[in-house]
Amino acid sequence: MTPVRMSAARRSEELWRRLEQVNDPELDEPVTAMGFVERVLIKLDGSVEIDFRLPTYWCSPNFAFLMLDGVRQALDSLSWSPAYRVTLHDHMFAEEVNRGIAEGKAFGEIFGELAGDQDLESLRAIFRAKAFKRRQEAVLLGLRQQGLTDGEIVGMDLSEFDAAGFDAGEAAKQKPRYREALLGCWPDRRPDDAAFVTWEGDRIPVDALGAYLADLRSVRINMEFNGALCRGLKHTRYKEMDVIDGEPTLVDFIMDRVPAPAHAT
Repeated sequence: MTPVRMSAARRSEELWRRLEQVNDPELDEPVTAMGFVERVLIKLDGSVEIDFRLPTYWCSPNFAFLMLDGVRQALDSLSWSPAYRVTLHDHMFAEEVNRGIAEGKAFGEIFGELAGDQDLESLRAIFRAKAFKRRQEAVLLGLRQQGLTDGEIVGMDLSEFDAAGFDAGEAAKQKPRYREALLGCWPDRRPDDAAFVTWEGDRIPVDALGAYLADLRSVRINMEFNGALCRGLKHTRYKEMDVIDGEPTLVDFIMDRVPAPAHAT
């Protein structure tokens, strides 16, 4: 492999790694996994072109902006500092979004009166809370499945959490993401601090863990339903079977064909 090809391969790997860190804010799923990143091109001069497409023409403009702003931040963090063009397709505000993103404008500047009194930071906080809870539930259920008692789980400190291992599955996937969310809220957390707290920062009483998990489950089910809706709408609109293959669709939820995980409570 020539040096140029190696450089191109490394650039592609870095670009996709950055894009995979951009989440759909409502679903806490990477935009790459949701199939929203339709085309990525790294040109010979190092510049980048990305085509982005959402499930419906009327997807909420604030959601569209949050995701595209995440893509922009991902591109700005690339080591070779490329020029880039991000294009949103088939959306009712595509023209405004594309022009604003290209000019580096803030949400209010792009949408003007459409933004109204929307507090974007409050919206981000709502989505961060949902992501925190969904990730935490997966790890808590994984620890229960391993046979740990509720007392052992809620008494676990951060060092014990780091030492805990999962072979595979949702708990293994969400463990590093939960840690990231936890330290995102409390960056000064010490190894002997509690690994599991509520979104408000309170300790979880041992006798309340079951009820707490029930609340987390309702958050997850809502997010999974919305995810199924997005996949179903995107499949219907673009006939992309591979996007939803193996995933529950909206019809599955309506027909009650989505069983709870075997270890869920």
